[in-house]
Amino acid sequence: MTYTVFGYGSLIFKPPPHVISEAHGFLKGYVRRFAQKSHDHRGTPEKPGRVVTLIHKEEWDVFSGSDAFPDEDIVWGIAYTIDPKYEKEVREYLDYREKDGYTLETVNVWGVDSNGQETIVLHGCYVGRNDNPSFIGSEPLDTLAQKIWESVGPSGPNKEYLYKLVEAVRKLAPESHDSHLYALEVHYHSSVAWSKAYIEVYRQGLEL
Repeated sequence: MTYTVFGYGSLIFKPPPHVISEAHGFLKGYVRRFAQKSHDHRGTPEKPGRVVTLIHKEEWDVFSGSDAFPDEDIVWGIAYTIDPKYEKEVREYLDYREKDGYTLETVNVWGVDSNGQETIVLHGCYVGRNDNPSFIGSEPLDTLAQKIWESVGPSGPNKEYLYKLVEAVRKLAPESHDSHLYALEVHYHSSVAWSKAYIEVYRQGLEL
């Protein structure tokens, strides 16, 4: 049996090594949310950033009764099949990469065949379950956007993670749409515009 892993976050724009094939697919009944602290990649133990995880829609409704994003959004991602010769190496690499609260779970990942019919293409992805220590749950969008804006970790700025994920999700499929990601992107660009305006006003004040 081949080893295939489904990426819905950073694995979309930073794939695992030794991939021999990949296929776009989607999940049913899940939402993708910035609901996981990142102590080791996009933040630090003292100032954790935020990264995405998968949560079953019914469970997320319990954590976020105020989540205004539409139920019809579908989580799209990429299924990577790994060269069997390197399965052990890649498993160890991914276990380490996803060590901050993520667990390898079995899920149904769907694709569309040549006749336009939906079909299950594989099982398995890393999920940050709501009982793991790094699960943060729902945060107000302004608070979440600010946390992403200011956090930095060994893998780089948290806002870079958001930007790359948004761009990658847009390219996956015409049906690939994520209102949560896009709302955070709007907040990100608003923060950039505000910061540039503030810097310009400050600079002009120094020149007076």
